[in-house]
This record gives sequence, C-alpha cells and structure tokens, in this order.
Amino acid sequence: MSDIRVIRVLVADDTDTDRLILETIVRQEGHEVLSARNGQEAVELYRQEKPDIILLDALMPVLDGFGAARQIRALAGEELVPIVFLTSLTDTESLVQCLEAGGDDFLSKPYNRVILQAKIKAFYRMRVMHSTLQAQRDQIALHNEHFMQEQVVAKQVFDNITRNGCLDSDNLRYYLSPLAVFNGDVMVAAKNPAGNMVVLLGDFTGHGLPAAIGAMPLATTFYDMVGRGFSASDILADINNTLKSILPVGLFCCAIMVEMNCNKPGMKIWNGGLPAAYIQRSDGQLEKIKSTHLPLGVQGSNDFRADFQRYAMAPGDRLYLWSDGIHEARNTQGEMFGEERLEAVFRQAEVQTSVFDGILNEVKAFVGEGEKSDDLSLIELSMKSPAAIDVAPRTSPSVSARLAQWRFLFAIYPPSFATFDPLPLLLNLVLEVPGLRRHSGSLYTIMSELYSNALEHGVLDLDSSIKTEPEGFDRYYQLRQERSAQATEGYVKISLVHETHPDGGHLTIRVQDSGAGFDSSFTDTHISDYSGRGLHLVQSLCDNCRVLAPGNIVEAEFSWHADD
Repeated sequence: MSDIRVIRVLVADDTDTDRLILETIVRQEGHEVLSARNGQEAVELYRQEKPDIILLDALMPVLDGFGAARQIRALAGEELVPIVFLTSLTDTESLVQCLEAGGDDFLSKPYNRVILQAKIKAFYRMRVMHSTLQAQRDQIALHNEHFMQEQVVAKQVFDNITRNGCLDSDNLRYYLSPLAVFNGDVMVAAKNPAGNMVVLLGDFTGHGLPAAIGAMPLATTFYDMVGRGFSASDILADINNTLKSILPVGLFCCAIMVEMNCNKPGMKIWNGGLPAAYIQRSDGQLEKIKSTHLPLGVQGSNDFRADFQRYAMAPGDRLYLWSDGIHEARNTQGEMFGEERLEAVFRQAEVQTSVFDGILNEVKAFVGEGEKSDDLSLIELSMKSPAAIDVAPRTSPSVSARLAQWRFLFAIYPPSFATFDPLPLLLNLVLEVPGLRRHSGSLYTIMSELYSNALEHGVLDLDSSIKTEPEGFDRYYQLRQERSAQATEGYVKISLVHETHPDGGHLTIRVQDSGAGFDSSFTDTHISDYSGRGLHLVQSLCDNCRVLAPGNIVEAEFSWHADD
C-alpha cells in the first residue's frame, strides 16, 4: 500500500536464523523492525517502544510467547495491538492455545514472504480503523459530556420556571419521573387572586429536550396569567394559541387543567388528550373524567374550545391525574399496565391515603427491571380548606408606578359578555397602588362577586336558586354561557375611585348594571336580607357595602393602612 506509513514491527524469536529471516523480509517492505530474543524482552520492548504489530514465537526461553502475549494485552488496554504467533506447531490444541493467549492469527514455519506481508498490511489497516473508532468514540463522549452539562444548566432554568407556585401544598401530592434529563411531562400549580388553586398536567409528544421546549412557554404563560387573575378558560386558550404558533407540526401537548375552589367546594376540569382522570369520593365512589377535547397546540383559536366540566366536591374528596406513562408502562414481557390494573388499585385501597402510593408501587412492581418507555407523572389533589394551600412568593408589580389619586370608568356591552373577563384588567390596575398589593386576594373576590352579581342577575336574569337543585350547579353555568352569547342589550359599568391619606388609602368600587336591580327601599344594613352569599361575602371583606337607588348599583368601600 503506497499510502501506508512506516509500520513498526516487533519480531520476537529465540532462533537467530528465523529472527534474521523475518527481520529481512519486514525491512525489505520498508517497515521498521524491533528485535527480541525471548518473551520477556518482547514485553519490555513493547512497554518502551509501543510497536504497531508483533510477530511472536510461541516457544521461547525465559518467558514463552503465550505468557508474553497475555502481558502485552494487559499493557495495551483498549488499544488494538495485532499479535501474530510464529509457530511450527500444527496440532489443533496448540493453535487454539495461541488464539486464547491473545493472538489474532498465526503464521506457520517456514515463512511465506507474500502471506507475511499481506498479514502485516491487513492487521495494520485493522489497527488504524480501531484507532479511528476510538478517537471518534472519545470525541462523541466529549461532545455528549458537554451536551449533558448544557442540559443540566438548562434544566435548572426550566425547573425554576416550572416549579414556581404551590406544587408543595399540603393538599397536593405529585410524582414526576423523567425518562431523560428533561421531562416531556410538565406540572404547574398556582393560586389565583380569588384563592382558587389552578393545576395543569401536560404531556408533550416525545421525550427529552424536544418535548421539554414547549413546557417553558406553557409554564411562563400559566404562572403569569394565573397570578393576574385570568379565568381558567382564558389561560387555557392563550396556552393553546402560544403552542400552536411555536411548535412544529406533530408536536403537541396532551393536558388536563383543574381549577379548585375551596371557598365554594368544587372543581372545573378540562381534559384534552390525557387518560381519564378519577374523582374518588370520601365514601369510596369513583367518578371517571374522560378526555373530550383535542390536545393543546393542535387547533387554531377559532376551533379551540376551553369549556370546563364542573364537579361539586366535598371535604375529603380526591382527584387523581396521570400521564399515559402510567397506562403504557410495560413489564419485561412487553405487557402494558393498562386501565384495569389502575382501577383495581382504587378497589383494593383500604384508605384513601393509600391510593397515591398504591398506584406508584403497583406500576414500579409491574415494570420491574424492564426498560421504561415513557415519563411517569401522577397527581393527587385533595379538597381541603383554603388554609391548606401554601402560596409561593410571587414577584410584585413594579414599585416604580405609584398611583395615588385616580378614577377609572369601564363599561362592558353584549358582544363582550361571553368572551371577555374584565377582572384581570381591573385587578392589575388596582395593584399598581403599592398599599393594595397585599390585599390582592380580597380585592379580587370583591370585584369578582360584584361583577358576577351584576352580569348574572342584573343583565342575564339568572336565578341563584337553580344551584340548589340536583345538577343545578352545571345547569346554572350552562344558562350563563348561553344567555351571555345570545345577549343583544344591556351593560355592566364599573367605577373605581382611589384616594390616599397620611395613614393609607381608600378605594371605592361601584358596579351598575342595566337590570331592574334590588328594591331601592332597602338600605345597606339589609344586604344580607335580599342577597345571596356573594354580596354577603363582599360586605364581610369591605368597610361598607350598600345598594344605591334605583337598586341596580352596588357600592363597596375598601380602606387600607400603611402599617397593614
């Protein structure tokens, strides 16, 4: 081979004549020769000179070729050093012994010049190929190490984004098992200004970094909008539009979103593409919540529907959510865990607190030592009192904006009743007053109740008594949605007036609707006599709450103090 470099060949033979013949043949081909008279010299020469190929006599004094081959192999480690045994032995057992000692081939005496040269060139090509593969392997390992370091750093950022909120609340348990550094499953949970807990479990197609890319805009949108008081439907629609615009075709997010109201015990649930969730009642009864929507990021804004199903809940009721990694977990025989085994865990559980652990234990025992094929995610959400929900600190609005004396007027008309929620806008404006920021929950509740009262009863003429009937809760909100969409007249007008004083400030919230209103003969001291729980709650949170003539205006006053 004209392109081959000078090959260094070690010749080890105790017979001077045979050794000289081999040295001559090798040198005539232009290769460099190292010479040894026994196995021990061959080992030392290899240690010092690192030849490319070794021609090794099997039977030599001091240390035979078999022992020398074993020692050279140990010194070479991962490096390929071809060893060709030189032997006059012809029996099968002796030839096998040559190969078992670490030899790659053997050459019988007397030597054939053509065969010898062919073997040297062939084994040298093997050595070069092996060295190239090793170098490529080391390069790949180095790149992979750098890639993993970058992923670890990126994951820290990812976790800082997705682990905000209240995932560590006393009423929420979760398990998240990534198949790679990055997880295709995402869990986010936060408490909105009204005190409701909002939870989203998502499962992006695929695994690792590509699947996790969509989780970052999902999480940032979620936490931003929940913190600003947007409705669950608005949050879900915005996440869907964001994912639809940034994700490539074929990448989407199966998700389930839950809003839990502890003050008025109940849950709103939207399931798009995830396995059916289960509500386990305190009496052990199970209620299945199947997916009724396509995943997030599939439909455009015109086709996407963020209509939630409502469920009445009682203290002690639990909701269980999981990704398809639970259903599709496979054992060593390739069988899937499946829904039947999952439901069996509920039936076999003696106490509710064992269901979460029972599911994890059963899945892990079922998979055993089998290879995991998907991310595993599980959430248990318990209906408890509001005090059980811890809230992670949120970044306050910029302190550079310090509104003091101001007035804001806002009116909403029929085209917006079914599609627009004014509460985030109003709350963000109010929270620009630094002294009001610590009262965000109370202010949201006040404005939410006043607006809902004006829209539902004043404009849409809904009767609260519907909620007391069986299935009335769902019927009431279905009527609200239908009448909001069909409304052609009416309005809700909102007035916010704020003023400061040396010790704090005073906010007046006035909401007027186009309806007949309350009987104007009533005074503010009789609110509890003619209103439902909503206005009674507002009165408990405010300094004053009263109905103004002609009965379709409700005014609430809220004072704050600098030392609150």
